[in-house]
Amino acid sequence: MVGRSIGQRRMGVAEFTVMVAPSGARRGKRDHLNLPVTPEEIAQTAADCYVAGAGALHLHVRDEEGQHSLDVGRYRTAMEAVQEAAPGMKVQITTESAGLFSPKDQLHCLMQLRPASVSVSVREMARDLAVAARAYAFSAEVGTRVQHILYGSSCIAQLKEWYGDGTVPRSMRDAIFVLGSYAPPVLGQPEDLAGFLSAAADLKLKWTACAFGRNERACLLAAIAAGGDARIGFENNIETPEGEMLQDNAASVAALVRAAQDAGHSLK
Repeated sequence: MVGRSIGQRRMGVAEFTVMVAPSGARRGKRDHLNLPVTPEEIAQTAADCYVAGAGALHLHVRDEEGQHSLDVGRYRTAMEAVQEAAPGMKVQITTESAGLFSPKDQLHCLMQLRPASVSVSVREMARDLAVAARAYAFSAEVGTRVQHILYGSSCIAQLKEWYGDGTVPRSMRDAIFVLGSYAPPVLGQPEDLAGFLSAAADLKLKWTACAFGRNERACLLAAIAAGGDARIGFENNIETPEGEMLQDNAASVAALVRAAQDAGHSLK
């Protein structure tokens, strides 16, 4: 689920898509009782968020102790549950390491699962350049849609280098700009977007934005107005702009969609 190329505008009014990231790798029930962890919970969340306006799900899975996992079997179980509960929803898996997995582990997940769509952290793949080249080449070979996770200008510079030397195929132009961070906790701010847009201006990326913390909705509205798409959910934020707990992921999606439509934008 991606945005339009940088620079494309339509008189300040945009069409946009929404991806929901309902759990992430780090939060659990202690953070919010309605954060989905099991395949059944994720599937129900997918169905609710699809109705609320999300067309895609960013999927993380957990092991039996609730820890972040790249287990292929767990992914398949969760993906099947989502497909049954929300047949129209696209699914994007992640290869995020969360400090637990190596690039080789991430490549193994990709090669065994062969997903339709995946998010891949540029800075994590940069830890092993040989594995990075294999991961991007394999994804291109099997038709996996890769979304580059970009945390800042250094990630963008690395991606530029990889386009130049062929590590990343030039056709792989999907990216997500990450505003703020989980650890250390840094609130994303709408003005953070300008740095990403400036650094990536010549790359013609199809981009989406996500943002940590209670400013999430404001950040995503700024992204939509700038020609991007939005990823929202409990992976990045569990609070309203006023600092109250959101009810659930579907409520978060619905509030963003309403706010964007009130601003004159339209959901694809």
